[in-house]
Amino acid sequence: MIKLQNITKNYNISNAESILALNNISLTFKEGELIILKGASGSGKSTILSLIAGLQKPTSGEVIVDKKRISKLTDDFSSLYRRENIGFVFQKYNLIPNLSVKENIILPLIPNNIDENLLQTKLNKIMEKFNIEHKENILVKNLSGGEQQRVAIARAHINNPKIILADEPTANLDKVLSENFISILRELKNSNKTIIIATHDPIFFNLDIVDKTINIQNGQILLCS
Repeated sequence: MIKLQNITKNYNISNAESILALNNISLTFKEGELIILKGASGSGKSTILSLIAGLQKPTSGEVIVDKKRISKLTDDFSSLYRRENIGFVFQKYNLIPNLSVKENIILPLIPNNIDENLLQTKLNKIMEKFNIEHKENILVKNLSGGEQQRVAIARAHINNPKIILADEPTANLDKVLSENFISILRELKNSNKTIIIATHDPIFFNLDIVDKTINIQNGQILLCS
């Protein structure tokens, strides 16, 4: 489903200096797999997620999703690709604190000009799934950390994406909330979502739902198991 072929990614700091984030890596992810990208901060994990999401383009190499060359898309088509295919769970949630739960969750659907009744139906279904239907009109800034986590996951899931990308999703969570997140992952995997998680949190290692763990260091693949 997802192929990274001979990917190199450089970040230019100045005309004379650049950082090599990924060094000629190749990876393949199958539909319905749950993949862990394991490595320390700065290893290249988040860059891989950004490339798959079409948020960045590789310096060289190809990113292919469902036989489409994502790395060759223009910015407009990259945005459309993300809306139709990608759900992103960020480390710090990236919610808008002064908007309500409803307003945060439906943000990915606004460009689609969906009928209001259909929009509300989708919203109700997703809020019930993540047990936040009673919080619909509450401002996000007034929610607990666990509630904000569920809103962020609901937003990532509202457009029924094929691919869920999560960047250090448990970095700000305690043990109980991290275990709750694992339970949600089980549900998403049962829905045949392709899930890729960048993390160095040991809670993800050796989970029975993980299909593959990819160890990354200094922009290179050390181990794939």
